[in-house]
Formats: sequence, structure tokens, C-alpha cells
Amino acid sequence: MRVVFMGTPDFSVPVLEALVEAGHEVCAVYCQPPRPAGRGKKDRPSPVQAQAEALGLAVRHPVSLKSPQAQAEFAALGADIAVVVAYGLILPQAVLDAPRHGCLNIHASLLPRWRGAAPIHRAIMAGDAETGICIMQMEAGLDTGPVLLREATRIGAEETTGQLHNRLSAMGAALIVQALAKLPTLTPEVQPEDGVTYATKIDKGEARVDWTRPAVEVDRLIRGLSPFPGAWVDHAGGRLKLLAARLADASGVPGQVLSNDPLTIACGTGAVELIRLQKAGKGAQDAATFLRGTALPIGTQL
Repeated sequence: MRVVFMGTPDFSVPVLEALVEAGHEVCAVYCQPPRPAGRGKKDRPSPVQAQAEALGLAVRHPVSLKSPQAQAEFAALGADIAVVVAYGLILPQAVLDAPRHGCLNIHASLLPRWRGAAPIHRAIMAGDAETGICIMQMEAGLDTGPVLLREATRIGAEETTGQLHNRLSAMGAALIVQALAKLPTLTPEVQPEDGVTYATKIDKGEARVDWTRPAVEVDRLIRGLSPFPGAWVDHAGGRLKLLAARLADASGVPGQVLSNDPLTIACGTGAVELIRLQKAGKGAQDAATFLRGTALPIGTQL
């Protein structure tokens, strides 16, 4: 098929690669414009732009698709279909209608649960047992379109958002290839009204750990916000990010270090074992390595 691909971050790259490998003609790649990054604040292309250019594909990064000119340029591509995954711009109706078979979105949840911006984070933070990928026919509403294909996967007891992100990205790449191959035979499934939830964008204010909460909630917060933005606590005047954890069989004063082997912190009920940590301006370390350079004596209050 003649495909327009629309995506921006790392999550989208395996999808683009899978479409090319499957033999589809990717006539254009749309992504967000390069953004200032690094110490020099030089414009850096998005992961999708970098990979598209490496594959020799035409790249476009308009700041908006609302203008008649942008919409006419999109329509002039004569695409059979557009594949959209974490693109970052709202598609006007004229864009949704331009490809012969419309626009398909790869969404990282089991719709209608977790419509919106941060479905992977929210699924872990809420303690969901499973999540998945949906291939959805796009319409004007926020992730409201009918679902063509879906695939579920269990969320691991110690899985972080970063780990689940990578698994779901690979699942989405495989599932969109299936969807395009089976497109004429697929029956769109209208999303039910029951069970709708919204995965609002992560606010950095959510990231500070409240040790008075039950251990199960603290564990979900740490894993759900890892690696970005990272759940954090104050220690010795600096911010300490907590990037991996598991539940521990212990109890004590909330926020107090109960053990160094393994590194265990008391919560409102129960405790968590910290597996991976990061000091401000430093790289992430496993708990044992971290403790060799930073003392956290038993009884320390985080």
C-alpha cells in the first residue's frame, strides 16, 4: 500500500521500520520539527526523522496541519492509508479523510481504557493486570474511533514504563503489518461507552513519593514513572530518583530505611525494595553500587 507515516518519538520507530520491511511504499513521513536539545541547545531531529532519513524517505515536519496549504499538500500524496503513532499533532477532518482508507492509529492500551496521552504510565500506576495495543480507525474524537485489531499482554509485577514501552512498541509494529494485510476483511468494533478512562499527561507534581501511602501504591508510582519523569525523594539536600522497585515483606516508620541488603524503605503499610536509583547529575545505578558511594544507614529518613 501507499502509506503516509506519522510519528515522532522512539516508540514510533519500530513501526516505521516494520512498514518498510513489509514492502509498503512509505511516500512521506510526518513528524514533529527538530527541537533544541543537549548542552548547546542545537536543534535535534526526532527519532522518527533520523530513522526516516537513514532509510531515504521524504520527511515533513509542519508545525500545524490546520492550513489549507498543509492539507492540500497532504492530500496530494495520494496515499492509500496513513499510519499514525505518537505523532503529536491533532489531525483535522480534511487530513483524516484524505487517504483512500483513512487514518489508522496505533494506541498503547486496550481501548476504551486509557484514551489519551500517557496510557503506559497510567496502566502501571493504576495497577492494571494487563494492557495491550489497539489498531484504531481514527475519527475527530480523542481515541474514540472503532478498533480493527487488538492484542493484550500481561504487565509484569516488576515491569517499568520503559520496559513496557519497548514491548508495546514491538507489538504495535507487528500488529499494524497484520492490519494492513487483512484490511479488507477486518470488521471495525465500536468502542463501548462503559469502561472509558483517560490517561492524562503526567504532571511532574505527581512524581514526589509520599511514603505514607501503601507500599503497593508507592511501588506502582516508582515503576510507572520510570524512566521519565522519575519518582523522586529528597535526600541530603538533593533530589534522588527512584527508577525500579519491588514490594518487600517488612514494615516500619514511613520513609525510613529498614535495610541495606536489600535496600528497603518503609511505607504507610508494608515496604518497598529499591532496585535502581539516580542522584541528580549522575547516571542510574543499581542499589548495591549506589550504596557503595552513598551511605543510607538504617533509620535514615527519606
